[in-house]
Amino acid sequence: MKKFLIVGLGNIGSEYVNTRHNIGFKVLNHYAKKENIDFQTAKLGELAQHKIKGRTLFLLKPNTYMNLSGKAIKYWMEKENIPKENLLVITDDLNLSFGTIRIKGKGTDGGHNGLKNTQLILNSSEYPRFRFGISDEFKKGQQVNYVLGEWSDEEKSKLSERFELSHEIINSFVLAGLNETMNLFNGK
Repeated sequence: MKKFLIVGLGNIGSEYVNTRHNIGFKVLNHYAKKENIDFQTAKLGELAQHKIKGRTLFLLKPNTYMNLSGKAIKYWMEKENIPKENLLVITDDLNLSFGTIRIKGKGTDGGHNGLKNTQLILNSSEYPRFRFGISDEFKKGQQVNYVLGEWSDEEKSKLSERFELSHEIINSFVLAGLNETMNLFNGK
């Protein structure tokens, strides 16, 4: 049976729930709700399991805070013997306009501390990532306030459609593979 680790990056705590930086958690919450599965408290995070066509998905929301995400990712990859090519890390991206999707099999951290720590802990930049654009509509020196800020009303009105698309992306990654998923969804 093939196993996959789908990780949504975010920060724990009520003050972070609806922030742009927590889009990874939001994507996984939507996926779990749609598939009628629940998250359970587990080592280094909240974990949900789902089976689809002979494959097992482990959905992980690390509770290590964004800057230490790699610790939880590595633990669950080793515990469940999941190879890097079956890992998908979902994160926010300031360099993409709001809602734009970019899926890649490798790359830099792009200045994102969650990806930076994951790359450090895994000792590799070669793992699939799903970047969700949050745009860069902030004044100089306001980046932290922006990413830890809540969505605008206009953004909120468009999120549900983006969450539906994210659900399709996760299933495509698991069932059709990275290359097919990139071809189908990049730039959407």
